[in-house]
Amino acid sequence: MLNPIETRMSRHRAMRVQLMLLGVAMLLAIPAGAVFAQAQMAPYTLVESGQRFGTLQQAVNAVGEGSGTISIAPGVWRDCAVQTAGDVAYVAEAPGKVAFDGQVCEGKAALVMRGRSMRVEGVTFRNLRVPEGNGAGIRLEHGDLTVRQAWFKDSEEGILSAEDPTGSVLIEKSTFSRLGRCDRGLSCAHSVYFGNYGNVVIRRSRFEEGRGGHYVKSHAARIEVVDSSFDDSRGKTTNYMIDLSVGATGLIAGNWFVQGQDKENYSAFIANGAEGHKNSANGLTIRDNVARLAPGVDRNTVFFADWTGDATKLGANSLGSGLKSFEKR
Repeated sequence: MLNPIETRMSRHRAMRVQLMLLGVAMLLAIPAGAVFAQAQMAPYTLVESGQRFGTLQQAVNAVGEGSGTISIAPGVWRDCAVQTAGDVAYVAEAPGKVAFDGQVCEGKAALVMRGRSMRVEGVTFRNLRVPEGNGAGIRLEHGDLTVRQAWFKDSEEGILSAEDPTGSVLIEKSTFSRLGRCDRGLSCAHSVYFGNYGNVVIRRSRFEEGRGGHYVKSHAARIEVVDSSFDDSRGKTTNYMIDLSVGATGLIAGNWFVQGQDKENYSAFIANGAEGHKNSANGLTIRDNVARLAPGVDRNTVFFADWTGDATKLGANSLGSGLKSFEKR
């Protein structure tokens, strides 16, 4: 027979068990949709702390001048943010299932970046337009940028940068579709346009169906474009595929180029120094590329046009009919 103290302890244990069972029952009673809706209300998680935020700007502000990774829940988000400091990674929880659609900050882009460094992975940027005609997925104003497995589409610009001669850009495994424009009497927009950055690297990426301007336009002193594809067969009023506007050194290799019919300027695939000779192009190497005109296109054009006169290195490239290898201008 239990003494009074043992009896009270037994009753307490029984009450605790009953409360635990009640808690489990209440949890199971919450509809799965309600749990999902709660996640949708706070789609941004700061990985380091586990904090959840309802807007991207709140999550960026929480990182501040430090370093942090923002995990983004699947969904289509009409949201944007400005990063002014720190090192921030913007990572899709499920790559390819996160899209920023139509919303821009500062009249510029979905992500405006002027911190120390920025990393974007698995995110889609789409339907971005502004009155100035250069609405972008990313506006890079300062710092280092890394982009992986991202998709920029149906906007005026994919990535647009200001100048940071000490900064670097790396783009890998990303796609740029139906970007660019040259209408309304405004300055042209391009699939990607880099100002005076120290180094720009594009690897294993795809550019397609441009809507005006160039596919890659760069004022960077050094550029590397390798193992990528430029499919202009369904482009409209496009220009060069790679425009090294004021000269550059670096490497363009292992790429696949197809020039389409609807061109504003079909005079070259790759142009070097067409707007001036600010950067040295000595050592610029162009090799192991494949270049063709799209089926049904009948014209003569030039694969590589150079305005600098520097010691560039044009190696072996596989060129289709109608293409002249090199022209000095």
